[in-house]
Amino acid sequence: MTERRLPPVGSAGRRSPGEEYSAGGVVTRDGKVLLVKVENLKGERLWTFPKGHLDPGETPKGAALREVHEETGFECDVIGPLTLVRYMFMREGRLVRKRVRWYWMRPLRRSGSPDAVEVLDVRWCAPAEAAGLLKYPGDKRLLTLIEAKLMNVSEKEDAG
Repeated sequence: MTERRLPPVGSAGRRSPGEEYSAGGVVTRDGKVLLVKVENLKGERLWTFPKGHLDPGETPKGAALREVHEETGFECDVIGPLTLVRYMFMREGRLVRKRVRWYWMRPLRRSGSPDAVEVLDVRWCAPAEAAGLLKYPGDKRLLTLIEAKLMNVSEKEDAG
């Protein structure tokens, strides 16, 4: 199945004023998830999953793989799509509507270093630890989704 490209992107993944499109990955290894510590628009330092804006002509899947590599140093493979998240926030007094396409990924190799400008730290966490670190409700929902997928994989391995 060929992934659909979105309409051309302007700066910062925008297709029209007030709309932004991003993609990211929930990377898992040995039952753990990969988190990045970043500083948000309010200056708060927090743990989240790696994601970022689409470059012109880039598919969401391609952007997710690129962003995970840039932010964590890990080259990954997409296991499958997770979900599309929609939310709104204020930036410089303007409402921004954002859509983020999330993918479930597995690391192939570490081939770089985390982005020293955007990323303060990178950490592999058990889901219980990640639940205590994640702040955003959307990230907590992603963690719940991935925990269910990891449980299904574990149950299939036990049955096999």
